[in-house]
Parts: sequence; C-alpha cells; structure tokens
Amino acid sequence: MSEQTELLERPYINIVNVIWSFDRETSQVNMLLVKRANEPEKGAWAMPETYLRTEESADAAALRLVREKIGLNLSAIHTEQLATFTNPMRSGRGRDRILSLAYMTFLPEMPPLKAGYGATDARWFAFSAEAGHYVVRNGALHFKASEATSQAKYYENAEYDPKTHLAFDYDWIFKVACERIRNKLNYRPNVLLVLGSTFTMREARCVYAPFLMKKVDAIDNSNFRKTHMHLLKEIGTETVQKRPGRPAKIYALKPVEDDESCKTK
Repeated sequence: MSEQTELLERPYINIVNVIWSFDRETSQVNMLLVKRANEPEKGAWAMPETYLRTEESADAAALRLVREKIGLNLSAIHTEQLATFTNPMRSGRGRDRILSLAYMTFLPEMPPLKAGYGATDARWFAFSAEAGHYVVRNGALHFKASEATSQAKYYENAEYDPKTHLAFDYDWIFKVACERIRNKLNYRPNVLLVLGSTFTMREARCVYAPFLMKKVDAIDNSNFRKTHMHLLKEIGTETVQKRPGRPAKIYALKPVEDDESCKTK
C-alpha cells in the first residue's frame, strides 16, 4: 500500500524564472527578486514563480510570468529553460512536494517594477562577482549564490537565514543560472539579449565581466572582438556618443542560424 501511495503522489509543478536585465546608467547586469507575501517563507526574497496551469506548456508559463509580473510581452527567443529541480529534500521548511522547472529570461529593457500578486515588494538587484562568489545587491540587501560544489552537497548542508539567503533552494538555482550563462559565453551568449537589439563592444564586455568574475577593463577589447565576432555582426556606429573619442561601433547578436560555429555545439 505504501508503494501504491507513493506512485499516486502528485507533486505541484511550478515555474521559477531567473529574470535578467541591464542598467545602462550603471552598466551592470541586474536580477529581479520579489519579496514573498505568503507562507511558506513569508517575507523572504525569491525569484518570481508561478504554478503551471493545465492548459499551458512550461515555455508558455515562463512567458506568462513575465507578462503578469512585469507587463512585457516577449517572444520565445528571450527565454530559455535552465533546469528541472526535483530533489526530495527541497520540500523542507514547510513546503509541499514541488517540482520546479526553472527558466531564464533576458529582458531587452529594464522596466520599473510594481509588486504583484503574492509579493509585497519587487526590486532590481545589481549582479556582480565578489571574492570569487556571485552576488546580487540592492542597498543593504545582498544575497550570494550557493557555494556548494554539487547539488548533493547543497541539500545536505543547506542553511537558511532570510537576511542572507534567498527563499527555498533559490541560492542553488542562482548558482546554476550563473554557471549556465558563463558556460555559454563563447558559443551562444543569449545573456546579451539584455542589451536590446544593438550594443557596443564595451557594453557586451560589461555583461561578460561579472560572469567571468573579472573587472570589465581586465577584458581586452581587441582580443574580445577577435574571439567573439563570429557571434556578432557590425551594423554601424553610435549616433549619440556616450564616451569621449571616436563614436563606438554598434553590434547585434547573430541569430542562431547565422552562426556556423553554433551548429556543431
């Protein structure tokens, strides 16, 4: 009977969305976090989430989440599935058994935020690398990605303090998201979509730098251009000059089908 009960268990399925943007005033990548209005973990900061509806796919739910929480209608090119999180130990701290399908969304703009249903606050947190760790900050609030080297070690040793940790196992999802982006920087840097349709080479380096745990000026511009031009196409020069000197060249991210190097990955 116990075996049959386990087979009949129907866990909830939710969509967790790691939403990225770029602040052109500070030249920093940002992550969206919301403050939970309800238990479990009321008052904790978390990534936006929603339950999967019976009539929709997970991809559609991820885009719906952006539409409902931020008010943007995005095409599927701006979102990608990150991973599925099913470890039984993630159901602790008063939460029912939930399987999470995590997505990443790269917003082409950084809209103002307003807390919606299920949240008392919503803010952009500046993303950086500090002392070898990925961190997001907004004023006195700051949260680090997990330092665990594997999923098993994370769940075995998970600690929780709402002042320094994100809700549930989102510290781990944060780490997985950063590593996914870092691993794709040299062949499919979808994270550059946060820059909009066009950008300068320096802006691209500003996006790359924190994921590589480097300062932007430590990434040589000429070498960066040489090693990444197969991913970009030059489309002109700046019409409004932002820095002293010659107007910067403007680039766009090549579509996947235009990049021959991506076809063998």
